[in-house]
Amino acid sequence: MHLSLPYSLALACLLSLTYDYALAAPSPSSSPLPRSIPLLRRGRPRRNATELSDWLKSQKEILEAKYSNNPHRKRASGLNLLTNQNADSSFYGSIAVGTPAISYNVILDTGSSDLWLAASDGVSTSSNGIPTFDPSASSTFTETNTTFSISYGSGSARGTLGKDVVQFAGFEVDSQTFGVVTQASQGLLNSPVSGLMGLGFASIAASGATPFWQALVENGKTLDSPLMAVQLTRFNDVNNAQTLEPGGTFTLGAVNTSLFTGDIDYQDIPDGQEGYWIQELSGLTVNGNSVQVGSGSAAYAAIDTGTTLVGGPQDVISALYAQIPGSQALTGQNSGYWAYPCSTNVNVTLRFGSSSVSWPISNSDFLLEQASQDTCVGAFFALSTSGSSAPPWIVGDTFLKNVYTVFRASPASVGFAQLSEEALKMNGQLGSAPSPTVGAVAATISGSSTGAGTDRSSNPNGASSALVLPTLAMWAVALVSALVGGSMVLL
Repeated sequence: MHLSLPYSLALACLLSLTYDYALAAPSPSSSPLPRSIPLLRRGRPRRNATELSDWLKSQKEILEAKYSNNPHRKRASGLNLLTNQNADSSFYGSIAVGTPAISYNVILDTGSSDLWLAASDGVSTSSNGIPTFDPSASSTFTETNTTFSISYGSGSARGTLGKDVVQFAGFEVDSQTFGVVTQASQGLLNSPVSGLMGLGFASIAASGATPFWQALVENGKTLDSPLMAVQLTRFNDVNNAQTLEPGGTFTLGAVNTSLFTGDIDYQDIPDGQEGYWIQELSGLTVNGNSVQVGSGSAAYAAIDTGTTLVGGPQDVISALYAQIPGSQALTGQNSGYWAYPCSTNVNVTLRFGSSSVSWPISNSDFLLEQASQDTCVGAFFALSTSGSSAPPWIVGDTFLKNVYTVFRASPASVGFAQLSEEALKMNGQLGSAPSPTVGAVAATISGSSTGAGTDRSSNPNGASSALVLPTLAMWAVALVSALVGGSMVLL
């Protein structure tokens, strides 16, 4: 049975769904290697029924837009503490750019590959307080005279490409190409986030530039191991959580053994699919009942730290909710979402590749929002990526909060492990958001040259269409919406 979102349900859902994203922030230089980046989380704003409905719609549009086609140094590893923004809506960290180095909060997004920052000469900060990059203040900044453009479901960002020194997690690339955004749609950015750092492969970079992490890997003499690892916190079930809370840890060049237990279950990226961090979804259960997901490319999933929810094919998502008694498909602009009785405890597991391990998702994460006293909205929704190079599944933080995740460049693969007691104790532990830091670096390398870029958008410049950022869907940055409450999250 299909139903429209009632006023009370919409209001409750909107209030709960307004999560924000968080990014990893480099740890002080005095910390021993590997250094981690703490994450912060933002509390959820209260929204009316209309806003809630708009927010749900924007989450879908953001994901759809994001994935549309459009001398020897010692090896080391580094950490960046993350921030959990708006109750698991998004997670961000910090980078330092220029000479002298200045810190900026950015979304850490494995679902895209471009780095960009809002520029002081184009994006007003008089009312929004967004920290902006000033090219003239850096003695090492170089213009490339190349246009840069990104389109989102909630607006667009334009500017030019430049090169400068970029520091992140204890490492430095001395000539990193990135976008300097001078024009942005109103509400696209929200303080304290100034931009986005893509952590996907260079093959999907709109700018054609080699991503920061990949430049370190290709150097071959910088990182202890060619990988990145992420642990995210959970605050969506904490009523008194603040807008920003500790969000977890991002580790570059190593894994943090204190944050997981047992073995890391690696599954290779399918041949020829390096671009997004692709995994083949091979198993899905709901309350112990299996749901058919297909096989091969029809079951490919992008593992995306910059997305909040989990999006998948209409038929599979419908079959998933068919296993939940009393569930109903929403209609109108909220089509693709399902409501179900809040009294139902939903246990979902995902399995990838040839693995025998099924990873559970907490009921607290499956429950996206409580729309009314008895009705809740689920975090799995129907998403169409047809006509694009994107996979049919986008797996975001709804799942990633439940595992320790490793993105390995060689061999190209994604690994999951069980979170340790130490990591689990961080969930719901109120605290201050980590402060952006600028410190000494363990290694410095030269940036790679800019290539032709990739056709990830329909704009004439061939710019990638990173995750769409709706004004009301900033928390989706962690998942489906990169922008919630007017914050800018490019995923």
